[in-house]
Amino acid sequence: MTVEVAPLDPQIIETLAGISTATLTTVLLKKGLRNVWMRGTRPLKPGQPRLVGRAFTLRFVPAREDLATPASWSNPISTRSAIEAMPEGVIVVADAMGVTDAGIFGDILCARMAKKKVAALITDGVVRDGAGVIATGLPVWCQGHAAPPSVAGLTFINWQEPVGCGGVAVFPNDVVVVDDDGAVLIPQALLEEVAAQAAEQEAQESWIMSEVEKGAALPGLYPPNAENKARYEASRQKKG
Repeated sequence: MTVEVAPLDPQIIETLAGISTATLTTVLLKKGLRNVWMRGTRPLKPGQPRLVGRAFTLRFVPAREDLATPASWSNPISTRSAIEAMPEGVIVVADAMGVTDAGIFGDILCARMAKKKVAALITDGVVRDGAGVIATGLPVWCQGHAAPPSVAGLTFINWQEPVGCGGVAVFPNDVVVVDDDGAVLIPQALLEEVAAQAAEQEAQESWIMSEVEKGAALPGLYPPNAENKARYEASRQKKG
């Protein structure tokens, strides 16, 4: 059964778009979640924007010769059908099991995703037609590119079910934030709490950076002791 994509509050998107993935990993660590950064998710093109969106998952398994064939691209369950099921604004998270010698998508499939206003493609695998994929304008985070098609090393199984991408468990409707440091997962149930705490931490670290630029020493400042916490709060009240 296909999992419907839940709407994402525009205010949450705006808040998280201003928070680095580095900050998010720290906030999630404080909540006991250590494994939220998807390994191998590097920007295909430098300068891609920080993006926020619901996870729309794709699952691949190892290639099996009777299933992973060019003919399978026309099956009802195929990457083509999955793309047509993608709503606007999602971040596609493709579990390619870290395979780097078969590109999961090429320029034509990425062009269709861009046309459907998919926010981004995240995978622990690779894409093919690298220059063509970049030309589509679809932001992609992956391990690079390779010439062979997906069926040379992978079998596509389904979309919108739990997957493992870069060693991280990703469920449909979890939220993904991705920037130059890679992709970070926020569990759906923790979204509002994490967004609020991350915004506060980002504000505090901005103040700490300003103090460092003034020449302040780190002990007692980062992390702040009671005195510096009070100074920080006073500076916020003054701005308010």
